[in-house]
Amino acid sequence: MANLQVKGIDDDLYEQVKRLAAAENRSVSQELVFMIKSYVARQKILFSTPTPAEVLLQLSGSWKDSRTAAEIIKETRKSRVDSTRLANGL
Repeated sequence: MANLQVKGIDDDLYEQVKRLAAAENRSVSQELVFMIKSYVARQKILFSTPTPAEVLLQLSGSWKDSRTAAEIIKETRKSRVDSTRLANGL
Protein backbone atom coordinates (compact mmCIF):
# COMPACT_ATOMS: atom_id res chain seq x y z
CA MET A 1 0.00 0.00 0.00
CA ALA A 2 1.07 3.53 -0.71
CA ASN A 3 1.75 6.08 2.01
CA LEU A 4 0.59 9.66 1.85
CA GLN A 5 1.98 12.54 3.86
CA VAL A 6 -0.17 15.65 4.09
CA LYS A 7 1.52 18.91 5.00
CA GLY A 8 0.05 22.26 5.88
CA ILE A 9 -3.19 21.21 7.59
CA ASP A 10 -4.26 23.93 9.97
CA ASP A 11 -4.83 22.98 13.58
CA ASP A 12 -8.60 23.57 13.52
CA LEU A 13 -9.11 21.24 10.56
CA TYR A 14 -6.91 18.58 12.17
CA GLU A 15 -8.92 18.79 15.40
CA GLN A 16 -12.20 18.41 13.48
CA VAL A 17 -10.90 15.31 11.69
CA LYS A 18 -9.57 13.98 14.98
CA ARG A 19 -13.00 14.39 16.63
CA LEU A 20 -14.74 12.70 13.68
CA ALA A 21 -12.27 9.83 13.84
CA ALA A 22 -12.81 9.38 17.58
CA ALA A 23 -16.59 9.37 17.11
CA GLU A 24 -16.24 6.54 14.57
CA ASN A 25 -13.60 4.63 16.54
CA ARG A 26 -10.99 5.18 13.85
CA SER A 27 -7.51 6.64 13.76
CA VAL A 28 -6.99 9.97 12.03
CA SER A 29 -5.34 8.12 9.13
CA GLN A 30 -8.25 5.70 8.84
CA GLU A 31 -10.72 8.59 8.96
CA LEU A 32 -8.90 10.45 6.19
CA VAL A 33 -8.83 7.33 4.00
CA PHE A 34 -12.57 6.88 4.66
CA MET A 35 -13.26 10.53 3.75
CA ILE A 36 -11.23 10.30 0.55
CA LYS A 37 -12.97 7.07 -0.50
CA SER A 38 -16.39 8.62 0.19
CA TYR A 39 -15.53 11.71 -1.82
CA VAL A 40 -14.23 9.70 -4.78
CA ALA A 41 -17.34 7.48 -4.76
CA ARG A 42 -19.61 10.57 -4.85
CA GLN A 43 -17.59 12.01 -7.73
CA LYS A 44 -18.01 8.78 -9.72
CA ILE A 45 -21.77 9.00 -9.25
CA LEU A 46 -21.84 12.67 -10.24
CA PHE A 47 -19.76 12.11 -13.34
CA SER A 48 -21.73 9.03 -14.38
CA THR A 49 -25.09 10.82 -14.14
CA PRO A 50 -25.89 12.46 -17.47
CA THR A 51 -26.66 16.16 -17.52
CA PRO A 52 -30.04 17.33 -18.83
CA ALA A 53 -28.34 18.39 -22.06
CA GLU A 54 -26.83 14.91 -22.48
CA VAL A 55 -30.23 13.30 -21.88
CA LEU A 56 -31.78 15.55 -24.52
CA LEU A 57 -29.05 14.64 -27.00
CA GLN A 58 -29.60 10.93 -26.24
CA LEU A 59 -33.30 11.35 -27.00
CA SER A 60 -32.62 13.19 -30.22
CA GLY A 61 -33.89 11.13 -33.11
CA SER A 62 -35.62 8.62 -30.87
CA TRP A 63 -39.06 9.52 -32.20
CA LYS A 64 -38.68 7.75 -35.51
CA ASP A 65 -41.86 7.61 -37.59
CA SER A 66 -42.40 6.26 -41.08
CA ARG A 67 -44.96 9.01 -41.82
CA THR A 68 -43.99 12.25 -43.51
CA ALA A 69 -44.21 15.53 -41.64
CA ALA A 70 -47.29 16.47 -43.70
CA GLU A 71 -49.02 13.21 -42.70
CA ILE A 72 -48.26 13.76 -39.02
CA ILE A 73 -49.56 17.33 -39.16
CA LYS A 74 -52.70 16.23 -40.98
CA GLU A 75 -53.38 13.53 -38.37
CA THR A 76 -52.76 15.96 -35.51
CA ARG A 77 -55.16 18.53 -36.93
CA LYS A 78 -57.76 15.83 -37.60
CA SER A 79 -57.63 14.64 -33.98
CA ARG A 80 -58.24 18.11 -32.53
CA VAL A 81 -61.71 18.87 -31.25
CA ASP A 82 -63.29 22.31 -31.16
CA SER A 83 -64.15 23.37 -27.66
CA THR A 84 -66.51 26.11 -26.58
CA ARG A 85 -65.39 25.81 -22.99
CA LEU A 86 -63.34 29.02 -23.16
CA ALA A 87 -65.46 30.83 -25.75
CA ASN A 88 -66.36 33.53 -23.23
CA GLY A 89 -62.81 33.86 -21.88
CA LEU A 90 -61.46 32.88 -18.50
